[in-house]
Amino acid sequence: MAIPRQAMEIDSGEKRLNELGYKQELKREMSLFKTMAITFSCMAVFTGTPLYGQSLLYAGPAPLLWGWVVVSFFTWFVGLAMSEICSSFPTTGSLYFWAAHLAGPRWGPFASWCCAWLETIGLVSGIGAQAYSGAQALQIIILLSSGTNKGGGYFAPKSVFLGIYVFFILVWAVLNSFALKVIAYLNIISIWWQVIGGLVVIIMLPLVAQTRQPASYVFSHFELSSDSTGIGSAPYAVIMAVLLSHYCLYGYDAAAHLTEETKGADRTGPFAILSCIGIITVFGWAYNVALTFSIQDFSYLYDPKNETAGALVPAQIIYDAFHGRYHNVTGAIVFLWIIWGSFFFCGLSVTTSAARVIYALSRDEGIPFSRVWVKLHPQHKVPVNAVWLSAAIAILLGLPILKLNVIFSAIISISTVGWVGSYAVPIFARLVMAEEKFKPGPFYMGRAGKVVYLVAFLWICYTCSVFLLPTLYPITWSTFNYAPAALFVALTLIMLWWALDARKWFKGPVRNIDKQNGDV
Repeated sequence: MAIPRQAMEIDSGEKRLNELGYKQELKREMSLFKTMAITFSCMAVFTGTPLYGQSLLYAGPAPLLWGWVVVSFFTWFVGLAMSEICSSFPTTGSLYFWAAHLAGPRWGPFASWCCAWLETIGLVSGIGAQAYSGAQALQIIILLSSGTNKGGGYFAPKSVFLGIYVFFILVWAVLNSFALKVIAYLNIISIWWQVIGGLVVIIMLPLVAQTRQPASYVFSHFELSSDSTGIGSAPYAVIMAVLLSHYCLYGYDAAAHLTEETKGADRTGPFAILSCIGIITVFGWAYNVALTFSIQDFSYLYDPKNETAGALVPAQIIYDAFHGRYHNVTGAIVFLWIIWGSFFFCGLSVTTSAARVIYALSRDEGIPFSRVWVKLHPQHKVPVNAVWLSAAIAILLGLPILKLNVIFSAIISISTVGWVGSYAVPIFARLVMAEEKFKPGPFYMGRAGKVVYLVAFLWICYTCSVFLLPTLYPITWSTFNYAPAALFVALTLIMLWWALDARKWFKGPVRNIDKQNGDV
């Protein structure tokens, strides 16, 4: 008897998905390159631009640059751990699905509950972080284009800034409402935009700058700015200076969120994760080195009366370089548009990931009104309701912009703790799991895995803890890091919900392989 052609050609990722108890619902049309493009966009070359100035101020250039190397080293441990698990569990639910299966029947529901909500908090606030970064970059572009801060240029007030923030999120939601291949094509543009644009900025900026800092300054200078930061402890200042690197070097789990839509995901998922870590590690460090070499006057960068109103230090570095040589701002504006594009594409990709996590959690009935958020667009087969829920929450997160000056620090802290913290749950579960119970995929580390998982878990715990520390002293209402309070309230409510109600009905990932298509 002849074997049906469809059965012969079943995708390896779909086969593993069926073994795990899930039917194929999303369109599996993504290639390796398209998956890499979205993952690369989630990480982004220029993501750390808003944090560069503050990180440089804490302790000078040496901790900032060498801190990147240290963080990159430990990030590889996390990436390797995630890749092995992704190869074994190529599902859209990714992290929380992994947590449920690796923790076993007793602890699986609780592990997946914690992981899912941490990841949801991280990704949705990540949309806000990119919207804020994009709004800030556009604010500076408008300022320089209209005459600079010294020349009477227009510096958008908080109300206009909030309007730009909301506009970006709405655009990302609209674009994510179309077929995923639209997002994939946009992210192919993104990867070339960031690679080519990154090379242009990294190579050209130091060449354009009339004077350059000596290598001894760039790689070995250490200087506390206690008067500005209130931090007199050298170790504490170094920890704060390295926050930039922590913030930039995550987001690679985006490849895992797309595994149900990617061909051969049990192989392409791990490859996309590790490739993007490698690319961002090199490009991100080179970008920070280029900025530091191009500094003309360190103290002037932070002057609120300078051309960029002291609002974005990298913008002032770029302005000084181009204006110093060419006496105009055209080149600086072009470079800032390149950086702005990075934020735009990153926000677009983070929105894609956030919607997939909410969809996966809704599919397993772990979120209120699950039947609403699990609905797919009848034609495009994307979780359109989950997209707009993500956008709505991200907009709400940005409303304090009107009153608080430290909202960006709070948003990125919440995003990092939630997003990176969600990595810890499946990694810890895999660490304590008996090796014979783990069914490996094509990417498998063997006995070395236990050491990798231990280092990865400890590093994640450290990363989350440093983002809860005060970033400026003395602590006042204007310098207070609101992230610990916000996370405490959110996580307390989530844990109370579990203890009082959810533990009775939430069982983690729900098998749907036997359900009829459309009966979700």
